[in-house]
Amino acid sequence: MPTPIKMPALSPTMEEGTLAKWLVKEGDTVSAGDIMAEIETDKATMEFEAVDEGTIAKIEVAEGTEGVKVGTVIALLAGEGEDAGATASAPAPAAAAKDEPKAETAPAAAGKDEPKAEPAAAPAPAPAAAKSSGDRVIASPLAKRIAADKGIDLAGVKGSGPNGRIVKADVEGAQGTQTSGAATPTAAASAAPAASALAPVHAAAQDFGIPHTSEKLSSMRKTIARRLTESKQQVPHIYLTVDIRLDALLKLRADLNKALEPQGVKLSVNDLLIKALAKSLLAVPKCNVQYAGDELLTFTRADISVAVSIPAGLITPIVKDAGSKAVSAISTEMKDLAGRAKEGKLKLEEFQGGTASLSNMGMYGIKQFEAVINPPQGMIMAIGAGEKRPYVVDDALAIATVMSVTGSFDHRAIDGADGAELMQVFKTLVEAPLGLVA
Repeated sequence: MPTPIKMPALSPTMEEGTLAKWLVKEGDTVSAGDIMAEIETDKATMEFEAVDEGTIAKIEVAEGTEGVKVGTVIALLAGEGEDAGATASAPAPAAAAKDEPKAETAPAAAGKDEPKAEPAAAPAPAPAAAKSSGDRVIASPLAKRIAADKGIDLAGVKGSGPNGRIVKADVEGAQGTQTSGAATPTAAASAAPAASALAPVHAAAQDFGIPHTSEKLSSMRKTIARRLTESKQQVPHIYLTVDIRLDALLKLRADLNKALEPQGVKLSVNDLLIKALAKSLLAVPKCNVQYAGDELLTFTRADISVAVSIPAGLITPIVKDAGSKAVSAISTEMKDLAGRAKEGKLKLEEFQGGTASLSNMGMYGIKQFEAVINPPQGMIMAIGAGEKRPYVVDDALAIATVMSVTGSFDHRAIDGADGAELMQVFKTLVEAPLGLVA
């Protein structure tokens, strides 16, 4: 019998994806390692390799199909001696949900496992409350946070995730049933809370007869829309802005570039700011944190997610352990990461994770902006343009190159005073930048 080829899980929390393009056709022979298809996840378009050799007997899912569930048979592979023509049709994949965004991790990012926003679509009945062999409730971190905020006992919640894992939709569905004195809701009513009050509201398109074009959102754009909406609705942002004199940093950059020219390395201002943010986080560990409901994670190294604009949207490749790397190494790594990000060739571990983010819009002449935190991270630094401004230097008014920098902090995890200390350390490092190369 031909071997079924199933939709792979290309990230720890991927539940479905778009089969963007087939690179083989029925009758083609493949070997282990051959690229068979391009699959679009909510983060990137990734290549899918064959793990066995054989002949493509049948393609079950056409390219361009959206919402293909992980584990769905997408093709059949006939081995040596098997009749490639004698194939049984595999079940068709479930239709993609209309334009509802799918929940997944962060950025970024740190392995958080979030469920779909539409639990009613789950085909299987909800299993018993999830317990491990040690009678421990199995639930996603997001489900635990929601349960803690709402005072819900997870021991009485039935999980609909893998192996009975309790996910966000299960906890939201339990909100309507754990209210004291409430009547037992109908099936329709109990499904209603799953469409969380925090879910994005989709306004009906109204073109008013104005000429326009219409483009279907990619999985990445849907995820960006959902995650930023959730961040602004669920994360209490606090914004702190400082003006920073850049003249010393620009001089250091020029000197370093002259010294590094024989090596073919050219530092950008952004490379130095990545280093400055990493060192600041290590100096103020209370800001190198992540809020996790009933616990706070404090990281011992600074992995900086750097916002990079690509044709499909925005992605944040990560410079890991940036605090201990030379600025020349950061520069070389960022050029490689940004280049492969624009080609859609980043590996999962290169854009999922990070302890904090940096977003620089100075190259567009933006003077100041407030960036949205990339959950589950605790902060993001927004960099404005360096420009000539009147500035007090040595108690006298002068003209200096100054940029405005705004830190956005998750106020659940980071107090204003701690955020202010981080901004102060960052300002000091940039204005006296020899500390970046010490």
